[in-house]
Amino acid sequence: MKKLSALLLILLLTIGALAACGEQKETVKDEGNTSTEQKGEETAYPVTIKDALDNDVTIKAKPEKIVSLIPSNTEIAFALGLGEQIVGVSDYDNYPDEAAAKEKIGGMEINIEKIISLQPNLVLAHASAMNGTEGLQQLRDAGLTVLVINDAQNFEQVYDSIAMIGKATGENKKAEELIKSMQDKLAEIKAKAGEIKEKKKVFVEVSPAPEVFTTGKNTFMDDMISVINAENIASDQEGWIKIDQEEMIKRNPDVIITTYGFYTDNAVEQVLSRQGWENVNAIKNKQVIDVDSDRVTRSGPRIVEGVEDLAKAVYPEVFK
Repeated sequence: MKKLSALLLILLLTIGALAACGEQKETVKDEGNTSTEQKGEETAYPVTIKDALDNDVTIKAKPEKIVSLIPSNTEIAFALGLGEQIVGVSDYDNYPDEAAAKEKIGGMEINIEKIISLQPNLVLAHASAMNGTEGLQQLRDAGLTVLVINDAQNFEQVYDSIAMIGKATGENKKAEELIKSMQDKLAEIKAKAGEIKEKKKVFVEVSPAPEVFTTGKNTFMDDMISVINAENIASDQEGWIKIDQEEMIKRNPDVIITTYGFYTDNAVEQVLSRQGWENVNAIKNKQVIDVDSDRVTRSGPRIVEGVEDLAKAVYPEVFK
């Protein structure tokens, strides 16, 4: 049941995120303090940050107790060395291992009373459909400081998320270093992918049959496929869509990527044995690979590792 809930969470995040994307500004930055302008300067408290919902959020002092409402925020906070300050995380937080030992504050519905009882100085919320505006307002009404982090739809917006959390927690220098390491790794992957002469056609499954969903244009996953110099066979469609199997078969992908192996132990076998797909190149050549869903869907520090996972799956001869 937990695995099913986790799969539903991913679908809600990806589909909900796309809907939210059109309502957000192109990038979310605090006033006069972008990821490129901070240059590791220490945060001078009190500090006011304009969050993803355009709210001016004032943080009075360096937070000593932090509650994170979504896994991507938690991963960013831990990467910034804030593990000891984190006192509460969502039910879906599973990375790093230390997150499992933290108090759980709910999943798709947050436990308001539990969060308040933890007495955090800062609550890291998210601009996706998760948590709900009513719940966040209840936290504010209880006197808690709530900072809504942007719902990143590309790499630059992930960097903005890291910079915002870094500024809010007084970890600007670590945020800058983390962003730089991610940028360097992504540049390395792009350079290697640029040497590929023949692009492979890729089909991504984010949910199993019979309700197979895939990723079209204007999604983070589509950008990631472009970065590794591959062709997303569903890129003529918008967002996260339920596929027409006959149409996908006609497009004859060279590689099929699944992202739901955490939910079912035989994701690859299910695809390889799917009726009607026998003549698809990916099936004939057994080029069906399951990748870690968290690394390719969470808009946090590991997203670049997710790009590398995709690269190794699609071009194992290049990315060894």
